[in-house]
Amino acid sequence: MDNQVTEKVHCLIIGSGPAGYTAAIYAARANLKPVLYQGIQPGGQLTITTDVENYPGYPDGIQGPEMMVHFEKQAVRMGADIRYGLATRAELKGPKHQIEIDEEKWIEADCVIIATGASAKWLGLESEQRLNGHGVSACAVCDGFFFKNKEVAIIGAGDTACEEALYLSKLCTKVHMIVRKDEHGMRASKVMQDRVKNTANIQIYWNSITKEVLGENTVEGVKIMDTQTNVEKIIPISAFFVAIGHTPNSEIFKGWLNMDDAGYILTTPGTSKTNIEGVFAAGDVQDKTYRQAVTAAGSGCMAALDAERYLSEKFPE
Repeated sequence: MDNQVTEKVHCLIIGSGPAGYTAAIYAARANLKPVLYQGIQPGGQLTITTDVENYPGYPDGIQGPEMMVHFEKQAVRMGADIRYGLATRAELKGPKHQIEIDEEKWIEADCVIIATGASAKWLGLESEQRLNGHGVSACAVCDGFFFKNKEVAIIGAGDTACEEALYLSKLCTKVHMIVRKDEHGMRASKVMQDRVKNTANIQIYWNSITKEVLGENTVEGVKIMDTQTNVEKIIPISAFFVAIGHTPNSEIFKGWLNMDDAGYILTTPGTSKTNIEGVFAAGDVQDKTYRQAVTAAGSGCMAALDAERYLSEKFPE
């Protein structure tokens, strides 16, 4: 931390999705004077989502980016200090914790709420990115409803891909499931594989890779190739779901916080507490099961309440 400015704050929140902003709202109302850094993607994953119809309180639905503007405005109105900036390093030695911002400034905080989220893994196709939010999605539970009674495709071979394929099969007329390996190479548990195979309107394409998502402004089809025969095939669809996993944005906390093999921060069940006193985690960075805006917001509330209790005990006025 040599030659770098250090600013002292009471409560530091890192990340600006539903978890971060909700934590800021609660922390500000509790007079914790929270400072929130928005990170590389202000608003989080919801800023790349179009229609959100499953968040309570929006009977007509709302656009993801607009919803995040509402969250931010509410946090600001409550007194949260919202700033642009990316957390680039962490030293969580306690009882004061240090976080570096933009590789140029250190913040020293009495408590830290980590709400850095997770990033969906993508195939890396130009067409996939171009049509993201226009029929391409990384969340079937979020967006499947918009393609009711239509044909869709999903790519993936793990339990999540199977769960999402089964979810889609209840809404859509047909689900085309694209699996890179053969039956023996599928990562999903046996029970999930059997459920998918026994669902009449799910068709599995083994040994297949996605070459391109087709369509100008919306998804119209997908071109796949059988890797055994090199034969290409075009499947007409209305949506393309990518279910090849997420990467939690927890890299800078490695070596400090306990994590699972995938990098999700481990919290004490029923709380937002990490293994380090005064450090809390909320939202998708610690949740690989639900990954919904409403559950992220709920865990942001938990983190702020946990932080408030911790600070009142540790730093009584």
